[in-house]
Amino acid sequence: MLAGKRILLIIGGGIAAIKVPELIRSLRAEGASVVPVLTRAGGEFVTPLSIAALAGNPVHSDLFDLTTEAEMGHIQLSRAADLVVVAPATADLMGKMAGGLANDLASTLLMATDKPVLIAPAMNVRMWEHPATQRNRATLAADGVRFVGPNAGEMACGEFGEGRMSEPTEILGAIRALLSDGPLSGRHVLVTSGPTHEPIDPVRYIANRSSGAQGTALAAALRDLGARVTFVTGPASVPPPPGVQVVRVETAREMLEAVQAALPAEAAIFAAAVADWRVANATGQKMKKDGSGRAPALEFAENPDILATVSQMAEGRPRLVVGFAAETHDVEAHASAKRARKGCDWIVANDVSPATGIMGGTENAVIILDAQGAEHWPRMGKDAVARQLAARIATALTEGE
Repeated sequence: MLAGKRILLIIGGGIAAIKVPELIRSLRAEGASVVPVLTRAGGEFVTPLSIAALAGNPVHSDLFDLTTEAEMGHIQLSRAADLVVVAPATADLMGKMAGGLANDLASTLLMATDKPVLIAPAMNVRMWEHPATQRNRATLAADGVRFVGPNAGEMACGEFGEGRMSEPTEILGAIRALLSDGPLSGRHVLVTSGPTHEPIDPVRYIANRSSGAQGTALAAALRDLGARVTFVTGPASVPPPPGVQVVRVETAREMLEAVQAALPAEAAIFAAAVADWRVANATGQKMKKDGSGRAPALEFAENPDILATVSQMAEGRPRLVVGFAAETHDVEAHASAKRARKGCDWIVANDVSPATGIMGGTENAVIILDAQGAEHWPRMGKDAVARQLAARIATALTEGE
């Protein structure tokens, strides 16, 4: 899939650098050539000899190598690649990139390149959550830098949280997506997925049976067509696909904020099963039985309507807005009414009554409703539905170009 592609791989200084050899092997197995650049800190975790042997190319580390600089080697390196990958991207490297610094070979290459840049952040959870890092992240995203990860998990320092570098398979998937020549290459598509959890107290919450499988499959299918996918997911049981930008949320209000932050996009696909209601009188402490036999009275407030909010945007509305309608009866009638009420372009409707086994299952049977009418698809695996729907989306976005 990557035959003939040239990857300039910048290896930052962090314990996650020990995953880089596996990434290099995977890239070369797919036919890509890898030119490694090792920062001084990166050299504390992996050796130039091992990286050079795996890459089949010499390791570059010194900006002032006189032989190559006589030929402006740092410019040539930055322009000869199809893609620049930074893994791990430390807080320091992200800060240099966001600030426009160029005081070593890695940062100079990143300033000089005219090629796409993909970074895989890796750092302590507190460093990742620090306001400075988040400002840098926002700056880099606005500059067009693509991200893969970071993931949540246990850190080498013993702490737990977001900041782990994505696994080599995930980074490989992101590289494939960026270098794809598919019909959606270079286009940004937003996908929401999974349920939302609306808290009652710190222990209990209101949720639904959505696994996130259909949204996940759709994000992967759009990625495979070359799209840059922002994947906003609630606490789904299905893990997000590699090669997409993952934004994790819990509640409907958090999902709306994440969607608005991810725009603009050419298409927005709302596959998440968002709770219509939240508990207005949620407590900060666990509710306890008082022996009276009376259940606590829960007061409900309506959640924001994410689909309608985006569909009815006066400025910056995506060219294509697709909603999902999970119904238990009168599926087509309810879905048609929903499309008209929300103002979206398409509705993907399905019957999720318990007898179908669709919600939380591996198959789906959908009806696509648009301005032309209803299109009934046969029951098939959710991956097949995703591929067919992604192809339909690609056609809609590229028609007439």
